Amino acid sequence: MITPDGAPSGSLPHNVYAPEMAQVVRVEDMSWQDRLVEIELPEARDLGHRPGQFVQVSVFGYGEAPISVCSSPAKQGSFELCVRRLGNVTRALHQLAPEDSVGIRGPFGNGFPMDHLAGRDCLVVAGGIGLAPLRSVINSILADRDRYRRLIVLHGTRRAEDILFAEEIAAWQEDPRNEVLVTVDEPTPQWTGHVGVITTLFPKVDVDPANTVVVAMVGPPVMYRFVVLELRKLGIGNDQMYMSLERRMKCGVGKCGHCQIDNRCVCVDGPVFSGTEIVEMHEAV
Repeated sequence: MITPDGAPSGSLPHNVYAPEMAQVVRVEDMSWQDRLVEIELPEARDLGHRPGQFVQVSVFGYGEAPISVCSSPAKQGSFELCVRRLGNVTRALHQLAPEDSVGIRGPFGNGFPMDHLAGRDCLVVAGGIGLAPLRSVINSILADRDRYRRLIVLHGTRRAEDILFAEEIAAWQEDPRNEVLVTVDEPTPQWTGHVGVITTLFPKVDVDPANTVVVAMVGPPVMYRFVVLELRKLGIGNDQMYMSLERRMKCGVGKCGHCQIDNRCVCVDGPVFSGTEIVEMHEAV
C-alpha cells in the first residue's frame, strides 16, 4: 500500500484510501477567486506535513480534489488550504462555513527538501496561486529563521487584486533579513509597485550562486521555462532548483495515471522535483 511519506505498507495506523472526517474552523476570502480554508483534524491533531505536500479533500456529494497545504508545519492544531474556485469540488469548498465537515486524506508527496535549504540563501519564485504552497516554505523558514541565510521572495501576479496574503507579504518585507519583491502584469492606477512579468524582478536582486543552493518554484508551466533561463544566467545549476508539478494530480496515490509524466507519477514521486530530474522528464514543462 502507498503511504503518505513513502514508508513501507503497514507503517501508518490509517488507511490512506479512506478519508478522515475533519472540521472547517475558519474561512477567509483571499481574492475574488481564492479562499483560505482552515481545517482541524479530530482532537486538534497536527497534520504532520512537510512544506510542499498536499492533501486530498472530499466534499461529499461533489467529489475529491488534491490541494497543497499552505500553512507551515510550525502551525499547531490545524492546517490551512488556499482554494482557487475552478471546478465542482473547489466551488463546493468555497461554500463551506465554520463547523462544516470535509474528508481529508494525506498528507501525500515528498515536499521541499528543507534540510537542504538550511544554512543557505533561499530564493523562492512564486507565480500567482503558486504562492500558496510556497507560503508553507516561507513560513517554515521564518519560524526557524536562524537556521537559514538570506530569504529572497519573488512573486508575480496578473493584477494587484490577485495578490494573495497581502498582509503577510507586507510583514515579510518589514524584516530586514528578507528581500520580498512583487510585480503585476496588468497595472491599475492604484498600483505603485513594479510592473512586468516575474523574470523582470531578477535584475533587482543580487544572488550569490555559490550559496543559493535551493530555488523553490511554483507557478504556471510557461513561467518555469523563462525562470530557469534567468537562473542559469545567474550561474545557478539544475541541481540547485526545485519545483512542484502539482497541477496534474488527481487521486494522490498513483493509481489513476492522470499525473503520469514519462514513467513517473507526480503524486507519488513528487510533486516536488529537482531541476536535474525535470530535464530528464520531457513532458514536465
